[in-house]
Amino acid sequence: MNKEVISDKQGIVLTILFVWGSSLVIGSGAGAKREVWLAILMGMTGGILLSFIYARILYLFPQQNLFDIVLHIFGKYIGRLVIVVYSWFAFHLGALVLRNFGEFINTVALPETPMIVPMIFLCLLCIWISKEGIEVLGRWGELFIIFLGMIMVVTMSFSTTEMEINHIRPFLLEGWAPVLKGTLSSLTFPFGETVILLMVLSCLKRRKSAFKTYSIGILIAGLILTVFGARNILVLGSEKAATIYFPSYAAVSRINVAEIFTRLEIVVSVSFIIGGMVKISICLMAASRGVAKMAGLDDYRFLVTPVGLLMVNLSYFVYGSIMEMVEWAFEVWEFYALPFQVILPIGIWVAAEIKVRHNNDKEVET
Repeated sequence: MNKEVISDKQGIVLTILFVWGSSLVIGSGAGAKREVWLAILMGMTGGILLSFIYARILYLFPQQNLFDIVLHIFGKYIGRLVIVVYSWFAFHLGALVLRNFGEFINTVALPETPMIVPMIFLCLLCIWISKEGIEVLGRWGELFIIFLGMIMVVTMSFSTTEMEINHIRPFLLEGWAPVLKGTLSSLTFPFGETVILLMVLSCLKRRKSAFKTYSIGILIAGLILTVFGARNILVLGSEKAATIYFPSYAAVSRINVAEIFTRLEIVVSVSFIIGGMVKISICLMAASRGVAKMAGLDDYRFLVTPVGLLMVNLSYFVYGSIMEMVEWAFEVWEFYALPFQVILPIGIWVAAEIKVRHNNDKEVET
């Protein structure tokens, strides 16, 4: 298998698209109400701090992904256990995102079509992308992020006519408690989910590229999500935004400029799905690499199809309804994800520092 290499720019683009993923569809920072923009901003700051730990792990072991690193640090048995844990996390996250888009398509576009149908087609596309590899995905992302950026600028500009400043007043009416709750939710969804990139970003050109990729990618994606969160509140109001499953879609659907520029939510739906495809593909790639590492295989590609089909099965049965999906995303996910996103990475980082320092000391002695 040829060694894949992506540039810093491609790494940043993939980070941006990964963070956007399903967060553009179902929103982020739930619980903060009219201060959702502040919760996302604070969650982004925490995400950047976390990213320094992720990037440091990649820096200490250049040209290796998370699965190689934990085997090197912890040995065969504990290392394999960590691989199983993170392979499950990538697989589970991919299934949850796939279900998010299944619900989105079923609700806004194809209510009479069985939800499993668009999910299968979306997953088949992600299987194809994952088989092509991270290098091809990086090039594809460079092209399509321009398209997404244009859509965002246009829809944001047209949304100004529907905004009402009183929707965000008064500031901090209910104190800091809702903001802090929204910050934790925003930290774990979507910024902390970038821990998945540890499993696929071993292909960066330079050793220090991980710091640049993570920090700039999360910063740009976070600022855009902050603006969109504020836009949704200004257009819909905090009460209505809290009761709508897909607030960004609802906010864009209100655009009507001189009866000419209207129904732009159709174009926005395409941009949502593009971000979702990137996130699902990266999760699928990461899970397949973990299974391949457990099996002692050098190439993960032939495992992508069965892992992807299993992902479709899990995504179909993981929730009983869209209400359960939203409850999981904003009430349960933050506690489920913290060990994968914060606790384990800190443990791996500390162990990596000790391991590298011990090896350096041995080299000096010899």
